[in-house]
Amino acid sequence: LSPGAKMGCFTFIKVMMILFNLAIFLGGGTLLGVGIWVTVDGQSFLDIFGAVSSSVLQVVNVSYFLIVIGAILLVIGFLGCCGAQKESKCLLMMFFSVVLIIFIAEIAAAVVALVYTGLAETLLTAVVTPLLREKYGADKSLTHIWNVTMREVDCCGLNNYTDFTDSPWYNEHKTYPASCCKDLQPCNETLAAHSNVSGCFHQILEEIKTNAGVVGGVAAGIAALEIAAMAVSMYLYCKLDQK
Repeated sequence: LSPGAKMGCFTFIKVMMILFNLAIFLGGGTLLGVGIWVTVDGQSFLDIFGAVSSSVLQVVNVSYFLIVIGAILLVIGFLGCCGAQKESKCLLMMFFSVVLIIFIAEIAAAVVALVYTGLAETLLTAVVTPLLREKYGADKSLTHIWNVTMREVDCCGLNNYTDFTDSPWYNEHKTYPASCCKDLQPCNETLAAHSNVSGCFHQILEEIKTNAGVVGGVAAGIAALEIAAMAVSMYLYCKLDQK
């Protein structure tokens, strides 16, 4: 290619890099804002978006998840956008490194999820079950999140109804959440055990297995975007030496 054509190609890729990372930056800011909204007033958020409350994110505290993901996307978008616009080798290398670390972490998480599903369940149980026993019935936001989740996913607790034993709700009402007894009342221990409603962890795993093609496609798409982003940032980094 002629020098002019090479320069035109460089400029085009630079502009695409800026626009792509600007979109990531804005998306990250949106997620961060939503995460803060959920933290401050989670019930109003779920009242508006109750139809999507059966997502995997409802099993854990969605607000902290959104804040972390939003912050990461803000950093990535800033580094990529500024690195390309200012033609800064330092920022471009930082962008490449951050995306590479995230890419490796995603692969590691996927391997752990596939090979050590039992370990993931154990870790979640160690974190979520004490939270339910401490705050379900006392924390209105957490209680509402779990009620909507259990109703939408048709599940009970993380593992089963025993996750709610000795919770503020159980201590006050001497019953378990209605979802643990298929909405039959009163939802006492005998009826909950007889109903044998699956835990939300197992239900979500089944949904993921049922929609494995969609999940795999989304994961592959994200991985392809990350690889493309790393390739473009490295291309710009190397071309800056030739300018």
